[in-house]
Amino acid sequence: MEPDSWWRGRIVDPSGLTWVWGAFAGAELVGTVAVEYAAKTKTRHKGLIVAMFVHEHFRGQGLARKLMRAAIEHGMARQGLRVLQLEVTQGNAPAEQLYQSLGFETFGVEPMAVLTANGYRSKVHMWLDLALAKNQTLKL
Repeated sequence: MEPDSWWRGRIVDPSGLTWVWGAFAGAELVGTVAVEYAAKTKTRHKGLIVAMFVHEHFRGQGLARKLMRAAIEHGMARQGLRVLQLEVTQGNAPAEQLYQSLGFETFGVEPMAVLTANGYRSKVHMWLDLALAKNQTLKL
């Protein structure tokens, strides 16, 4: 989970280019997702899903799907947005399966994308064409 300063910087985004959703158990934040929309003219049609997280004690309850659904629906309603993209750590089968069930497709793998305490990890890059998704029944 990101530090509080990271969240404060995104929640108070006067440009409106970052949107954050949370899942709560009472007053406890147990899940998050954020979408960062591009500011540049040539890439304004894209949004990047970041900070997707559900606390391990709350997994398997559909929270990740609900958070992703909120992000996707917001993207569909955003004027001029056509694509949502995300990255998932290679080998995280539950996350990859969730994203695929929501219509995301893999478009590449970035080798050695991040360095963790356990070594380098690759990232799978996925995308969702919102125009096509609007015309199909998503398993949301």
